[in-house]
Amino acid sequence: MAGTELLYLNDAYLRSFTARVVDVDAEGGRVALDRTAFYPTGGGQPHDTGVLGGRRVLDVLKEGDTVWHTLAEDSELPAVGDEVEGEIDWERRHALMRTHTALHVLCGVIWNEWGKAVTGGNMEPLTARMDFEFDPLPEGFGPRVEELVNAELAADRKIEVSFLPRDTAVADEDLIRTKVNLIPESVREIRVVDIVGLDKQADGGTHVSSTSEVGRIRVTKTESKGKGNKRIRLEVVDVNGVDAGAVDG
Repeated sequence: MAGTELLYLNDAYLRSFTARVVDVDAEGGRVALDRTAFYPTGGGQPHDTGVLGGRRVLDVLKEGDTVWHTLAEDSELPAVGDEVEGEIDWERRHALMRTHTALHVLCGVIWNEWGKAVTGGNMEPLTARMDFEFDPLPEGFGPRVEELVNAELAADRKIEVSFLPRDTAVADEDLIRTKVNLIPESVREIRVVDIVGLDKQADGGTHVSSTSEVGRIRVTKTESKGKGNKRIRLEVVDVNGVDAGAVDG
């Protein structure tokens, strides 16, 4: 079976699509499609939800080159060969796009200001955490990094997505620091998300098209997760600084 075409890689703003069912896992209550706009859990970003063929999508998971969509238990599964329409829960998706871009801005600010690399992270809609190689955190770090990140968000930097041959990507020093060389050798083309003038990373997630679309961030907590590993927790708020609140699901 051929792999699933990942429509979100080229267009994160695609809300609806049509696809054909190529496999059915009746026991797992899930179906595989020839193409999808649903983002599967991975890279610290949770899966999309929405509707597929009139059925609620509860989970999305990528296994090898195939994306599986788990449907609500009260739904009858479509059959192999059926054409179905999918629609993304846009409020959740857009919140995740804003959050993911905010994390990339955070990475760029910390690298440019302190030269520290990211060691891990995770996000939910409008809330996130990210770990960095600090030991210890600089004095007054939380308010300072919040100020710097929000200045970059307000700068309305354009965000561009491109695809580079692996050899070209590995030779790029900016991408090396984001561990592009850890991507399996079988991946011959690297997707790059470039916040122009600030941050460039190998990344497979969904992002907004400019930093101003994120809104603002608020650093809610900094904490130590062991020697040389400090955690920053943040939330994304609207452009006026009002708490946007987490999106359920």
